[in-house]
Amino acid sequence: MTRRGLVLLLVSAAVIAMGVSRPRGLADVLAVRHWSYPDYTRVVIELSEPIETHVQHLGPDPAAKKSERLYLDLPGIWVGRNYKPGIEIADGLLRSVRLGQNTLRTTRVVIDVEQYDHHRLLFLTHPDRLVIDVYGERDAGSRGGVPGARHDDRLPADAREVRTVIVDPGHGGADPGAIGVGGLREKDVTLRLSKLLIAKLRASGFEVVTTRKTDRTVSLEERTAIAEASKGDVFISLHANAAPRRSVQGIETFYPDANHERHSLRVAMRENGVSRDQLDELQRTLAKLRIGEISPYSERLASLVQGQLAQELPSRYGKIQDLGAKKGPFYVLFLSNMPAILIEAGFLTNRSDAKRLRNGNYLDSVATQISTGLERYRDSGSTLARRNSK
Repeated sequence: MTRRGLVLLLVSAAVIAMGVSRPRGLADVLAVRHWSYPDYTRVVIELSEPIETHVQHLGPDPAAKKSERLYLDLPGIWVGRNYKPGIEIADGLLRSVRLGQNTLRTTRVVIDVEQYDHHRLLFLTHPDRLVIDVYGERDAGSRGGVPGARHDDRLPADAREVRTVIVDPGHGGADPGAIGVGGLREKDVTLRLSKLLIAKLRASGFEVVTTRKTDRTVSLEERTAIAEASKGDVFISLHANAAPRRSVQGIETFYPDANHERHSLRVAMRENGVSRDQLDELQRTLAKLRIGEISPYSERLASLVQGQLAQELPSRYGKIQDLGAKKGPFYVLFLSNMPAILIEAGFLTNRSDAKRLRNGNYLDSVATQISTGLERYRDSGSTLARRNSK
């Protein structure tokens, strides 16, 4: 052991054994969560302040009786003895997550690994979170995974058959989303719409996975973890809009693109829960993810779905403004490694739109047109692939 390593070990032992009081100016670990899926396990560490860190990989050390593991140091973070027992995972991929005060001003996170291929680290804000995805071939018979998930290898977007649709009803649980005329809540509209859409998609031959079936809180990282683990081919996020001017109404569909249009920022701020001055940082983070391949397919999907909605609904329900298919900087879209769109089915703050969004027949018609748009996208897949290969 090096001299520096010995010093760190002695300091750490002193912190634990002597119960050294917390230094001033440190932030906290607020929560540690994890989800297990067929191809990877996601560990999320929520912090009271943002930090910079990186993940180190250590192979097994039989002489020291230590298994393969990952670790990362969290500078300026105090955990004390709060996580002394550690967090058991035991899902065939990861054994556990351990947190401890490595030095007076640094917390160390150790992830004990059973099977390992590679990992990725993401930094998310509001709240500040570290997301560590650990990939590997999970032990057979382990309790990780999503019922009904496909285990085939991921194919490029232009070669992927559209079979599984991820339906994501926005908001839910403690997060009501926008609240409109007469107290109409976005989370209720999106859940009703999702149930109608799921039934129609299944009747059209799609497999469907949903991020929530009830009124429960689902974090953005959990939504996209469900989508990726389920081997989805397209991701449909359902929302209802809001605006300061009650005269604004209509339907719009967003797709992910790093070079977003400025007029979509208001919607992005509301759906992501971030302020305008933080969106540039958001874009820098999202630009690191692989969206270049899927963006043309997301745009095609958005155009088809928006076209169906704009063409068919006014004939039955009167004037409905066609706000078009637009680029949008949404976490829920950018973290999905598949063609993805976000549909704003109307403005809760507009009296006419809100009346329609309360109407079960209207929601059923919206679901029908979304499903038809997806069918057209599925049937045009080979054409799109040929066009983009030229």
